[in-house]
Amino acid sequence: MKIVINQLRTFRTAAFNYKEISPGKLKRKVKGVSSHEWLARQNSDPYVEKAKMLNYRCRSAFKLIEIDDRFKILRPGYHVVDCGASPGSWTQVTVKRVNSDASDKSLLQGKVISVDRQLIYPIEGATLIGNADFTDPTSEQTIIKALNGNKCDAVISDMAPNATGIRDLDNENIIKLCYMVLKFAITNSKVGASVLMKLWQCGDSKKLELDIGKFYEKVNVVKPKSSRSDSTEMFLLGREFKGLKNS
Repeated sequence: MKIVINQLRTFRTAAFNYKEISPGKLKRKVKGVSSHEWLARQNSDPYVEKAKMLNYRCRSAFKLIEIDDRFKILRPGYHVVDCGASPGSWTQVTVKRVNSDASDKSLLQGKVISVDRQLIYPIEGATLIGNADFTDPTSEQTIIKALNGNKCDAVISDMAPNATGIRDLDNENIIKLCYMVLKFAITNSKVGASVLMKLWQCGDSKKLELDIGKFYEKVNVVKPKSSRSDSTEMFLLGREFKGLKNS
């Protein structure tokens, strides 16, 4: 299938069209909480305790559970790519929801491919691609090979860049990651598929939302209850991929 080039140019990708940030315009983040405050918050967080009880690797599992319970983007038999998967809580949830571990023989068996720059401890039912930078074209080809000729039913991303402490730069970097996820999704998904990505509330989030809407019938801004109230974290969900036109 030949892809109409103009379709892929309707949004800015991570590789170009981002203005240079001048040092005078950079705003530094407020210094983060101390290790003592962080530990106190962890100990009082019900989702941290619940994650331990249910054997999830971290509390972020409940964000995906909430989103999927509401929007039903993960179903048995689906092929899903999990970007920025380490330590693996989203992969744990996805494996069960798409039945990629074949734990329910009465349901279709899906496939979960998880990629991260860090190593990911083995998860039964998931194809793990560790020590791989999602933004590297080589990693993309590895993912495509693992799909074995199939297209994605969902591309999900909990990726975030390493924080620099400079708000404008951190926001720019996470937007770049989101556009790379979007580009991968629209070139490797089947019609009707979904894309889910994490970002922080910032000036470019609205444009990203509009760009997702060019390729997906429905776009939702989601803030799960399990996201901490003092966090600027949000998720953009595109559903019902329209597909790309043939030339």
